[in-house]
Amino acid sequence: MPVKLFDGRGQRADEALGQVVALQRKLAPQGDTISEGARELTVRVFGAPLTPNQVVSQICDRVQREGLAAVCDLTRQLDRAEIDGSNFRVPLAELADAHRGAPPSFLAAIRQVRQQIVEFQTAIRHSAVEVFPRPGVHLTHRYTPLPRVGVCVPGGAAAYPSSLLMAAVPAQVAGVEEIAVVAPPTPFGSYNPHLLAACHELGITEVYRAGGAQAVAALAFGVEGLRPVDKIVGPGSLYVALAKKHVYGHVDIDSIAGPSEVLVIADESSRADWLALDLIAQAEHYPGAAILVSWSPTLLEAVRQELEHHCGRLERGALAAKCLEEFGAFLLVDDADAAVRVADTLAPEHLHIQTEGQEALAQRIRHAGATFVGVDTPVAVGDYVAGPSHVLPTGATARWASGLSCNHFLRSQAIIRYDRAALRAEAPALAEIAKLEGLTGHWESVAARLNSES
Repeated sequence: MPVKLFDGRGQRADEALGQVVALQRKLAPQGDTISEGARELTVRVFGAPLTPNQVVSQICDRVQREGLAAVCDLTRQLDRAEIDGSNFRVPLAELADAHRGAPPSFLAAIRQVRQQIVEFQTAIRHSAVEVFPRPGVHLTHRYTPLPRVGVCVPGGAAAYPSSLLMAAVPAQVAGVEEIAVVAPPTPFGSYNPHLLAACHELGITEVYRAGGAQAVAALAFGVEGLRPVDKIVGPGSLYVALAKKHVYGHVDIDSIAGPSEVLVIADESSRADWLALDLIAQAEHYPGAAILVSWSPTLLEAVRQELEHHCGRLERGALAAKCLEEFGAFLLVDDADAAVRVADTLAPEHLHIQTEGQEALAQRIRHAGATFVGVDTPVAVGDYVAGPSHVLPTGATARWASGLSCNHFLRSQAIIRYDRAALRAEAPALAEIAKLEGLTGHWESVAARLNSES
C-alpha cells in the first residue's frame, strides 16, 4: 500500500516533520479540503466554485434571513431530501416506536455506555467554591448549567449513536435542561431507527431533520419550530466545523473540529497487525489523518504489509485504503525524544502510545485531544465506552482546546460580598488605582458609603 514514508532522522528531521504537518493541515478547517463531488455540488447549487468558507457564509446568512424556508430549500438542494414544517421535527411517537423496535442488546449497550459516561463526567464536574480570604470578605465561585444546547450528530456515511451519547450525556450531567439534536435527513441520520431509539432512551424529545451548515445556522439563529440554543456541540464535516466557527459569538461552540485523526507512536515491542488496524480504525471515517511514528524501519515495513492485508478484507477497507493513500503517513524518527517533538507539534486529536516505557512517554507529551496508553487501549474504547467524550479538537487545535466534557456546559460566575469594615480596610488601595486611571466615579461610589458612617 503506498502510504507516504517520511525519513525524519538526523538532519532531515525538520523537513520531514514539516511535510507531515502540511499533510495534517490539509484536513484542518482552514485547509478547505473537499472532494470533487462536493466541488461539483457547490457549482450546481451556488453557481460558482466557491470555497467552503464562502459556501458556509452564504448558507448561514440565508438561514438567518429566511428561517425554515431556507433550511428546507438548502436541504433539498444539498442533501436531496424533502423536509418542511410538517416533518422538520421528528414526532415523539416516531422516537417511541424506534425505541420499542430496537434490539434489546443495543439498548442494553446504550444504557451501559451512558452509565459509564455519567460516572466519569460526574467525577470531574466542577463544584462551587467559597473563599473567606480576609475579614468581612466572602467570595463564591459557582457554576450554573447552560439552559439550552444543540447537538450535531453526523449521518452521511454511517450512523453515529455514539456521537449522540458523547455530546448529550455530558450536557445532562452538567444539568442542561433542554437539548436539541440535529441530524441530516438520511438513513444514517434522523431517519435511522437506532439513533432515534438512543434519543428516546436518553430522554431527548427534540430531534430535527437537518444537517450540515444549515442545521448549525438553524440552531444558532432559530427558525420556525426550533428555538435558538446557547451552545452548539458535536462532530461533523468540514462545513459543520466552518459553520460553527461562523456562528461563534452569536452562540458558544465546543471547538472547530475537522475530520478525525490519529497519531500512533510505536517501537519494536508493538504488533504490526494491531498497529495496522489502529490506523484503519480512523482512516475508515474518510477523510482522516492516520500517522505512525517509529524509530524502527522494520516495524514500519511490517505495518505496511499488514495494511494491505486488512484493507483487503474489511467492509470499509477500500475507503480506508483511499484515506491512507491520501492522508496517511509513516514517519521514521531517531528515537523517543524525536517522537515527543512530533506529537507536540501535531497536537493530534487521538494519540496512541505503544512502546516500552509508554507511561513515562505519555507524561512527556503535552498536546493531544486524548491519549491512549498501551496495546490494550485502542482508540475505539474512547470512541465508544471509556467515559471521556470522543468529541475532541483536531487540526493541532489541541494545543489550546480541550475535549468536550460536562464542564463545557457550565457557566462560571463570581459572587462577591463585603461588609463595611472590609470595604473601609481596602478603600486606600482602591482609591489609588481608581484615581490613577481617572475613574473618580468608581472611588466616589466607595467614598459615599464610607462617609455615610456616623
